[in-house]
Amino acid sequence: MPYQSVNPYDGEILKTFEEFTDQQLDTALTTATACFETWRHTPFAKRAAVVAKAAAILRGRIDEFARPVTLEMGKLIEQARGEVNLSADILDYYAKNAEGFLAPQTLNPSSGEAEVESTPFGVLFGIQPWNFPYYQLARFAAPNLMAGNVVMVKHASCVPQCAIAFEALWREAGGPVGAYTNLRISHDQANRMIDDPRIKGVALTGSVEAGKSVAARAGQNLKKSTMELGGSDAFIVLDDADLDKTVEWAVWAKMNNTGQCCVAAKRFIVVESLADRFLEKFQNALATLKPGDPMDSATTLGPLSTEAALDQLLNQVDNALAKGATLVMGGKRIERAGAFMQPTILTNIQPGNPAYREEFFGPVALFFRVKDEDEAVALANDSDFGLGGSIFTQDVEWGKFVASRIDTGMVFINQPTWTTPDLPFGGIKNSGYGRELADLGIQEFVNKKLVRVASIDALA
Repeated sequence: MPYQSVNPYDGEILKTFEEFTDQQLDTALTTATACFETWRHTPFAKRAAVVAKAAAILRGRIDEFARPVTLEMGKLIEQARGEVNLSADILDYYAKNAEGFLAPQTLNPSSGEAEVESTPFGVLFGIQPWNFPYYQLARFAAPNLMAGNVVMVKHASCVPQCAIAFEALWREAGGPVGAYTNLRISHDQANRMIDDPRIKGVALTGSVEAGKSVAARAGQNLKKSTMELGGSDAFIVLDDADLDKTVEWAVWAKMNNTGQCCVAAKRFIVVESLADRFLEKFQNALATLKPGDPMDSATTLGPLSTEAALDQLLNQVDNALAKGATLVMGGKRIERAGAFMQPTILTNIQPGNPAYREEFFGPVALFFRVKDEDEAVALANDSDFGLGGSIFTQDVEWGKFVASRIDTGMVFINQPTWTTPDLPFGGIKNSGYGRELADLGIQEFVNKKLVRVASIDALA
């Protein structure tokens, strides 16, 4: 696919960019490799100054950074501003905490002395998606730059201006050439990057199929990788939930970023006693959303990121209905310019329906009614994915017990799955492996090196 900005609000082609030549790619890789040899020895305080400066620039020019997010992938402008601030928070978090996270760990062997040091891997290659054009980059770049690695990133081809802006941010913040490199490269060039011995680790956020391909290639090269893939988060409503507040969170959980989020609530699992009332309130709330220009703060329903994304979602809905699902609301394209889709609810989805296993990446909610907590847990766990999930109950201790039974990387109680710099992020099963953010996120691409001091006379 070409690196091209297309405004999903009106279909206008904003700008097209050339891919790197093989020579440009090799030059960039050579530069990054040389940069690492200096950056790895740069003191934490100097690295932190660069990272904190980048955060300050983001906060000082929020609208300048938010605008291309909205123009390139259609995120509502207030949410785009929120993403810029979240990205700045992540940068500040690692600027402040990285040195402590990576401090040598003193061990207590039976004799002598020992400690574990954390040393950087080297040049890392990241493949990142379009749905959070800065946040995804921030959570890859900030911990790894603070750890002494350097990063090279292939961003999604539909957000090239965001990618360029984020690379320029690091240069403006004082980062050396090669510390952060944006790559406009082809699929074949990306494969050659993974194969190149100068690349020491690979991180991908994307689809399951992309994860299988990239993880396999990294494995063939014996390179450490992390995979943050899809999700089909369960939103579980137990019989004592505060229904009005829960429905408010349900709308946010489904419609944040127009549902284009790996941790968006996708399966709404409601106990029988509340099911009818929840569904009525949820449907009424979704019906109030108004499509419009995502640059207008009054708009509450933005477009999907691309025409292709809209077509895929419409096809998934049509296929689900053909296989027996019931349409509660929506299900169609909104008849206006742009890649807009009606907020949609499907129910009566049986295990043989493809929709039961798929991830719906957009404003489509799958609704399930269950008899009780046990049935809710069983349904939540009957998924190929295992990223996040949420439980709504007024009994927090009960909620914690239910959470302990859910097979995912994250479970939130009385809020939908979300992200902050100080909480680890990641999943299991087809949702991938490895963790980002918090203290776990900075440990993925560092060498845990044992340094042991023992008596030379031990054999005497």
